[in-house]
Amino acid sequence: MLYNTKEQTIVLGNDRFNVISFGYGEKVMVMIAGLNARDAKGKAAAMGLAISYKDFTSDYTVYLFDRRETLPENFRIEDIAEDTARCMKYLGLRNAYVYGVSQGGMIAQCLAINHPELVKKLVLGVTACRINDTTRRKIESWCAMADAENLKGVLEDYFYETYSEAYLKKFRRLIPMALKTARFMKPARFSILAKSILSFDVYDRLNEITCPVLVLGGKEDKIVTPEGSLEIAEKLGCECFLYEGLGHSAYEEASDFNDRVLRFFAD
Repeated sequence: MLYNTKEQTIVLGNDRFNVISFGYGEKVMVMIAGLNARDAKGKAAAMGLAISYKDFTSDYTVYLFDRRETLPENFRIEDIAEDTARCMKYLGLRNAYVYGVSQGGMIAQCLAINHPELVKKLVLGVTACRINDTTRRKIESWCAMADAENLKGVLEDYFYETYSEAYLKKFRRLIPMALKTARFMKPARFSILAKSILSFDVYDRLNEITCPVLVLGGKEDKIVTPEGSLEIAEKLGCECFLYEGLGHSAYEEASDFNDRVLRFFAD
């Protein structure tokens, strides 16, 4: 397939994980996605990822692990990080370049803290080391929609809260079509994953991250706020760049976002 895109299922005990991989490179990269109303599986999702991150494919083989198929109540960010570590060890992936965005950045921090041998370098995009009042209000709002079985409302709110005005102006007419054709996960699954964010706090453990870290964010972020990025960078003393005029979807909108990730990993 294009860009050596593959799908597989890993079974570890009673847990099943969908895995997408792509790329031809000798270096291992683990990409940890953020909270989404759709599961990361299927040929369309795999090809979409490979095309979006085609610049990574020559030097890296990239892996993305979806959340486990069956979720328990009171699932935590730390649990998702442990699942990621289990999958990486099963596949023999160590000393990896790890790139996490949003909730994925929270998971990545836990992975680097608890399993430093698995992480060579770390990029944290539009994320935080603990939630603030803005994040809590937004997540609780999405959970309420999910509990009312309205994931279309979650996705619509996400579009308008995370993309810049310029982006919305350009693609506004396509949003209704995207909402109409989207294949959503079960609302209860989304609610469990969203609620895992509400208890997340690794601020006091950040100094346990020993690998090089790059923090990227948006100055107009309405979900984790730019302060979320700045707090991590200040605590770690690492490089941080915030995009002017962009918000929580800066990693999709900024034309040089992937270039910054690649340069940092290559140095």
